[in-house]
Amino acid sequence: MKKSNRLTIFIFTAMVLGILLGYIINVTYAGPENEATVQKFAGNISILTDIFLRLIKMIIAPLVFSTLVVGVAKLGDIKAVGRIGGKTMLWFITATFISLFLGLILVNLLQPGSTLNLTIPDANASSGIATADMTLKGFFHHVFPDSVIDAMAHNEILQIVVFSIFFGVATAAIGDMGQIVIKFMDSVAHIMLKLTGYVMNFAPFAVFGAMAATIAEKGPGILLTYGKFIGQFYIGLSALWIVLIFAGFIVLGRRILSLLGLIKDPVLLAFSTASSEAAYPRTMEGLEKFGCDQRIVSFVLPLGYSFNLDGSMMYMTFASLFIAQAYGMHLGFEQQISMLLVLMITSKGIAGVPRASLVVIAGTLSMFHIPEAGLLLLLGVDHFLDMGRSATNVIGNAMATAVVSKWENSLEEESTAA
Repeated sequence: MKKSNRLTIFIFTAMVLGILLGYIINVTYAGPENEATVQKFAGNISILTDIFLRLIKMIIAPLVFSTLVVGVAKLGDIKAVGRIGGKTMLWFITATFISLFLGLILVNLLQPGSTLNLTIPDANASSGIATADMTLKGFFHHVFPDSVIDAMAHNEILQIVVFSIFFGVATAAIGDMGQIVIKFMDSVAHIMLKLTGYVMNFAPFAVFGAMAATIAEKGPGILLTYGKFIGQFYIGLSALWIVLIFAGFIVLGRRILSLLGLIKDPVLLAFSTASSEAAYPRTMEGLEKFGCDQRIVSFVLPLGYSFNLDGSMMYMTFASLFIAQAYGMHLGFEQQISMLLVLMITSKGIAGVPRASLVVIAGTLSMFHIPEAGLLLLLGVDHFLDMGRSATNVIGNAMATAVVSKWENSLEEESTAA
């Protein structure tokens, strides 16, 4: 059995065991007099989930830095970087807006959190996930680093992306002297992808802890709401797939079918491991077989893993408004559009690893005075949500790379590519 399949089985098994343990605790310690005991159990078992989230966050900075530097440096010509980067960002921004807006529409139509009717927690309650200053001034401070070491220490992804682009351009500008740096960064990127796989092995424990804590506190009835939420989110992802494939068809024509065939395996890999990073090498291989220029693939694909996570984008509006609905908080049209625009900016730079989007969601919740602790509602089933959005991220980035190659007239004809 393949390692990815074993991990998926372990995760499903851990979820079932977590549900059983949580149910036993919930039934055994039923009643208001035992509430403190249940909460203490939930707090202790949640340590497993906290460890996993921290391990995931420690990977983000070196992964984004090494991959982007290699992609930018391989393009060589700074004019090419600007031209291709402009076309790439045009696609990324458009795809981001569509993903966020589609999520906003569907969560308002389906109302997945309206049946929870949760009590708003204490203002000091936290999800344990760090947030950032989201004012306009704060945003620009986060974009441009005054110290890259400090940016990496605090996982300021936008600052790391900006420094990586400058570093990659400078590396290419010094010619042969920069080749040793490019090779080194390429090795670092592969090491970080390998490390991601190691960290993912802890995922079953995190799922077990999150599910046990949720069921112990809320009871098994919460699964009905989760089932509804998961099903409706996947309906949204299906709609997004149709939009992305149609957009690719407009540019690529019938060759879109060939592209889908070549990225089928990495999409399945991303889905089964809930990590789009795990599918990165196979996605790159499929795009090169499709006929995309290797330099464009090396630039656009890693950039997409920071700027073009379409599945994660939809999840951000969907999850944020789901939590607001769960607490009975009504956000007007103007507030929801403001949230969409905030996410358009703050989401640019999250790395394509599991659960990185929770950081952005946590900051958005605090900005709109939605209880940040509501994120804990989703941790128990986040793996199943992450499977779908990771697969969607792979499709979105593959489409972006193929389209930019076509716009650059660097896409080989089908017969030549074959």
